[in-house]
Amino acid sequence: MICPLDIPENAQVLIDYGAGKLDSERTATLERHMEHCLSCRQFVAEQRALCEAMDSWEAPPVSRDFDRRLYARIEQEVSVWEMLARPFRPLFVRRGLPVAAAACLVVLAGALIDQPPGSQALPPKDTAQMESVQPEQVEQALDAMEMLSEFSHHVRRDGQESKL
Repeated sequence: MICPLDIPENAQVLIDYGAGKLDSERTATLERHMEHCLSCRQFVAEQRALCEAMDSWEAPPVSRDFDRRLYARIEQEVSVWEMLARPFRPLFVRRGLPVAAAACLVVLAGALIDQPPGSQALPPKDTAQMESVQPEQVEQALDAMEMLSEFSHHVRRDGQESKL
């Protein structure tokens, strides 16, 4: 048998064994495997100890006024603004901090109004702009222009001969 701990999907078999949920055939197969596998024996022992501890744990008794306190707390209405502002209350204890924050916002707004982001000095439209071009591109462009020039001369010549 392949060790169930080696394959994570099969670890559930050990948990079911510890809880006594396996059928007799799988239980017998797993017990034969655990005779030779120390890690599976330890896993099952720890699983059983955990189940026993959970079964023996007793929850503390609920106080008599638990329901009343619970419903009172549910009925307390807390606005969304209050929930958002609650973590920042210690910051506003000092009077200088809100004033400093407001001053920073005014300075920031002034800087943004003076020069909005993304505005860059654009070159005037009447100035020439240069692009870098590879020599092969220049040769191909000149060859294409020469071919078009020859073509237009032939077309003009053919057009004049047909009129005569």
